[in-house]
Amino acid sequence: MTMSRMLQIFSAALVLSAVAYGGVSAAEKKKEAATPAAACKSIKVEATCEARTDCTWVAASKKGSKQKRDAHCRAKPQAKPKAKKT
Repeated sequence: MTMSRMLQIFSAALVLSAVAYGGVSAAEKKKEAATPAAACKSIKVEATCEARTDCTWVAASKKGSKQKRDAHCRAKPQAKPKAKKT
């Protein structure tokens, strides 16, 4: 084998391994991105919602004689990480 042929094979193996590793990494990131906010959305009782520390109850809002929004449970906003000073 010539040196250029060996270099081509090595490059192809490197690209294939990078693609394979990238697929696993993307799957792991997708699992981490799953948010527990859906748990708050499924709660229909105010007491149950307020018993959780990550949820808050939003009262029904009315405009005139018509009801604009039903009362519901929602996830509290998550704190953003503070930026580091350099």
